[in-house]
Amino acid sequence: MKQDDENSKKVVQLPNKDAFANKQLDIFQSFYANTDEQRSDASNSIELWDSVPRYSISQQSMNKMRDDKGRLDLLEIPFNYRQTSLKAIIQPALIQEEKNGVKSTISYYPSANEELIEEALRKIATIQQMGFHEPMKRSGVVFTLYQLREELRQRGHTRSFNEIIKSLTILSSSIIEINGEDKQRNKSYGKRSAYFPAVTWVNQADLSEDPNAKWHVQFHPLVTDSIDKLTFRQFNYQQLMSHTTQLARWLHKYLVTKYTMASKMKPFEMRYSTIKRDSAMLSGYKVERQAIAACDFSMEELKTQKIAHEIKRHTVTGARNKIIDVVYTITPTLDFIAEVKAANARQGQLKSQ
Repeated sequence: MKQDDENSKKVVQLPNKDAFANKQLDIFQSFYANTDEQRSDASNSIELWDSVPRYSISQQSMNKMRDDKGRLDLLEIPFNYRQTSLKAIIQPALIQEEKNGVKSTISYYPSANEELIEEALRKIATIQQMGFHEPMKRSGVVFTLYQLREELRQRGHTRSFNEIIKSLTILSSSIIEINGEDKQRNKSYGKRSAYFPAVTWVNQADLSEDPNAKWHVQFHPLVTDSIDKLTFRQFNYQQLMSHTTQLARWLHKYLVTKYTMASKMKPFEMRYSTIKRDSAMLSGYKVERQAIAACDFSMEELKTQKIAHEIKRHTVTGARNKIIDVVYTITPTLDFIAEVKAANARQGQLKSQ
């Protein structure tokens, strides 16, 4: 990132003080919880935005996909949202890097590192005077790099300052288009934006003048839209950040969004084919059984993190005993049920407000 580019910094109009204190933002920053610890561990999921497989390509896959000049093509990922077929088209970021004194431009899709950065920033945005929201216009967060680094460290994902800056550059330079058609309603959908449409950074000169100088990040328009319409949903952010695999985080968010009536009496059913299609994280395996094993492993993490009490696994086979699909039946823990009830109670408050 060219942090000394003053012209780029002047493009962004910083939010005024009213953006840091308004009703919509106050609701976004308030959680339904019995203890301070539960409140500090809570954050918000954004239903449509978090359903988009926008961080699905691993660093290893990217290395294989680049051409001899380090470039990546546009990436198209089909997925389903509420029984509607959509497509995400991702334009990679171009990052200038230097190795052994030689500069080169390398393409990057946002991946797991950037996912963690966004989750941490959305959590920081729930702190008073950190998050901002201008109704029907934009939302975002102000922070210091140290604050963001500490948030990641405390949640088990330590990153260097350079790694954080690189991720922020990728998020502000990558463009994502989401489009599709709802044939039943005869409607089309389309939205195109950077993951972070605007970033104002702090360079060394700024820090020498003001040690507490803050970065500003503007969230994707779908996040702003969710705050406007109060469609965000409370969930256990600490649990999410404790997963060891990216797919486990995806499964967790899927349950948060879909399993809104969690009960011991009504287990939740997920299919491997659905997970593969909508997460877009299992297509890189050469053998289907390896992808299924990776899915099994991430499913077990739901038990480790006390989200699932029991997971029953049923393999659907076809001719010559070929695996056609795997059906997972998830029975939730009492802790997860309690969290869903808290999220539902908060949703009830949102509707009344």
